[in-house]
Amino acid sequence: MSIQLGIAPINWSNDDDPNLGKEISFQQCIKEMAQAGYVGTELGRKFPRDIPVLKQALQEHSLQLASAWFSTYFTEDGRTDSTLSQFLDQLSFLRAIGAKFINVCECGHAIQGSNLPILGANKPHFNELQWQKLIQGLHTMGRIARDFNMQLVYHYHAGTGVFNLEEIDFLMRHTSPELVSLLLDTGHAAFADIDPLVLISRYESRIRYVHLKDIRLSVFNTVSTQNLSFMDSVRAGVFTVPGDGNLDFIPILSLLKKMDYDGWMIVEAEQDPAIARPLIYAQKAMLYLNKLLQLKS
Repeated sequence: MSIQLGIAPINWSNDDDPNLGKEISFQQCIKEMAQAGYVGTELGRKFPRDIPVLKQALQEHSLQLASAWFSTYFTEDGRTDSTLSQFLDQLSFLRAIGAKFINVCECGHAIQGSNLPILGANKPHFNELQWQKLIQGLHTMGRIARDFNMQLVYHYHAGTGVFNLEEIDFLMRHTSPELVSLLLDTGHAAFADIDPLVLISRYESRIRYVHLKDIRLSVFNTVSTQNLSFMDSVRAGVFTVPGDGNLDFIPILSLLKKMDYDGWMIVEAEQDPAIARPLIYAQKAMLYLNKLLQLKS
């Protein structure tokens, strides 16, 4: 198994709440990523968008850009054309930097950026027409990505219309494996009460990208009872790095190894960097994952 360990910049500066990590610079972020031993990262809001500048900065720290998040809005009326136009711009940028993946998530009608309780009846549920528009849009983007030798991976996410197991299953059944792959996010699976092992077993041939995120059950258990929003859950510390929470990553990594997973594993754990110092947690995750990846199946 050829695994490349990367870490997301959201551990240093949060994309959804600019106050989390606002004092941390891009240079500090990538310096500490490399210091902790990672070889890859994802695009963050503080990353320069000048291609030569970004390439040079990453090269100086022996880092590769693995991917970037991209929000789609196919389920909202009148937003298909703008979504595809912005996708082309993002794809061109990522390809120029050397990334091979683009992480897409349908954010039409999503509530993860709102103050609404993240668990319960407020999340969007797509009707038949909305599902059709989403599937058609993903297929269009998947064909474009493939033409550019890149891979579309779908990121299920709390607060969106593709979050629980039924919704993930529906999307996988109705999309082409050649055009739409699956991003395994262990933290968001746990947030949806999905055993990550179920997703790996069902979709092993379609999992092309992995986010390794742990969850603190003591915090998660308060998310529903206190009607917390997604960002309030994050600020409360619901997520952390692998080895610091309650998920058992031994069977997860063992099953990925058994299925010959080959590619990026990205540590991603939205936390308040003023409470959870990013370098310390990045190092903690690296030590833990290296130990597990060396275990025999």
